[in-house]
Amino acid sequence: MRNPLIIFFTLVLLTKVTLAQDPQFSQFYANPLYMNPAFAGSTGNTRIVASARNQYTALNKNFNTQMVSVDMSISQIGGGLGLMATNDVAGDGNLSSVSYSGIYSYQFHVNKQLIIRTGIQGTYVQRSYDFSLLRFGDQIDPRYGFVYPTKEAVGFQKIGYANFGAGFLAYTDIFFGGFSIQNIAEPNISFYSATQSSSSSQYTLPRRYTAHAGLNIFLTHQRDDQERLLISPNVIYMQQRDFTQLNLGFYVKKQALTGGLWFRQTSQNSDAAIVLIGLKFPKFRAGYSYDITVSGARTATMGSHEISLAYEIAYPRQQKRIFKPLMCPVF
Repeated sequence: MRNPLIIFFTLVLLTKVTLAQDPQFSQFYANPLYMNPAFAGSTGNTRIVASARNQYTALNKNFNTQMVSVDMSISQIGGGLGLMATNDVAGDGNLSSVSYSGIYSYQFHVNKQLIIRTGIQGTYVQRSYDFSLLRFGDQIDPRYGFVYPTKEAVGFQKIGYANFGAGFLAYTDIFFGGFSIQNIAEPNISFYSATQSSSSSQYTLPRRYTAHAGLNIFLTHQRDDQERLLISPNVIYMQQRDFTQLNLGFYVKKQALTGGLWFRQTSQNSDAAIVLIGLKFPKFRAGYSYDITVSGARTATMGSHEISLAYEIAYPRQQKRIFKPLMCPVF
């Protein structure tokens, strides 16, 4: 959820104000713990996920985000546990954010059809940049270019802070939906100390709210679910301070093959069309998606590539009876 201009103002640091938004993934359900901590343990198996995103490929120093997670259901604690690590790098100053998260989710049965899951998340984040890679106007000589030392204040080149999130998830065999909130504490992420003349909100990472819902509609009637043709319409809405994002789309699944088509609308403009293809086998899945930029920035930014890989370690059937797996898209 970030504007391509955000990184410019963040790295140049001319006003000593940090404007920030969280990175995003287009394969929402391929990165379930990132979207909603209540997904931890929702498959009834041990799940290992890795994703990588290369955003705005036409930019010289663009956004690159990687995520690795593992989660599992544990009957003794009535829910699931998850671990997640993300790395996000962008800009000429190599602005880097590395985070490590621990997640706990709890599941209970409302009735035979409806399952409720809740989740909480604790995160530690380190942000850093290399001031020596930045260039400022006072360094420029008309003949020789960037030769002078800058008078811009360096500030801290590495900071760390704690962060927290929570989520809710409800599902049946046909419907699934949930809500999550991230950056609950709205931590201070400035590389400079806040001053009395500046608004404290300028230095904080805003809360990110996510609401998501979808349906499973079987178009054929084979006994084996894997053999049936499935279409799954979905909607995802995100808000982070004044920035909003609405994602509308659907998945089509038949046996091992999944295809998807999405449209992303932001609060400023129509942003991108997303095309997805994925392969899912009993233990392994792989997905690829491409964001086709449709806004006025398309010539400057081009599109975005994203890949995801996952491996599941199956539990015995007795464990699966205790935890009813969530049936939703995996890309």
